[in-house]
Amino acid sequence: MRIKQDISVEVCAYSLFSCLAAEQAGANRVELCASPWEGGTTPSQGLLQVVLAKTNIEVHAMLRPRGGDFCYDSYEKATMLAEVEAFVDAGVHGIVVGALLPDGSLDVPFLTEIKALVGNLPLTCHRAIDVSRDPIQVMEDLISLGFQRILTSGQKDRALDGLEQIADMVQAADGRIEIMAGSGVNPQNCVQFLQVGVNAVHLSARTTRESDMDYRRPGISMGGVTAISEFEIAYASEALIRETVEKVSSV
Repeated sequence: MRIKQDISVEVCAYSLFSCLAAEQAGANRVELCASPWEGGTTPSQGLLQVVLAKTNIEVHAMLRPRGGDFCYDSYEKATMLAEVEAFVDAGVHGIVVGALLPDGSLDVPFLTEIKALVGNLPLTCHRAIDVSRDPIQVMEDLISLGFQRILTSGQKDRALDGLEQIADMVQAADGRIEIMAGSGVNPQNCVQFLQVGVNAVHLSARTTRESDMDYRRPGISMGGVTAISEFEIAYASEALIRETVEKVSSV
């Protein structure tokens, strides 16, 4: 498949530091999130406000009230509707959202409500599509709803393992909606996604630094997950983002 022109690079960012790194490295936009170990949830209003004030990069905010599945009850939906209104009022450049019904199909009625609130702001469907019953049908529904973009790993944990499915989605989309590959994308493999015709690549460029704490009490974890160190701070690497941008631009 012929490589598309103007491939964009999106960075999944969880902090102002990471947004600044994405901007300085030449990324096109950030997906602003909280809770990296849950796969991304709704960021705070404060984080959104400071990112919009301190950067010039395009900011798309995640709208996901919790980790886990994408089938939301009425309380969660009410929260999401309130959050999206606040994000629009704050001046966000786009919204990232997805919702499924218990049978694995797209929750079209709820996403129609979201679309009405955001107006002409671009909507991206996140990896909820990767756990849906019929991703191609979900894509058709998203096109009908007016979504601009789909983030997908090709129904696999890592996008490289879902490369064939991503290629199938690109072909089925036929230019009607953007397909963005994400999950495990890095400078070493990003060109492979371009070769199947995606419109964008999405990466976290995650690295860590040591905590500034000298005193470190052993045997306690704030999240109850001992495998995650309390003394490693995760952030997006400007160098990894820049390398990806350069690889994409060179192609």
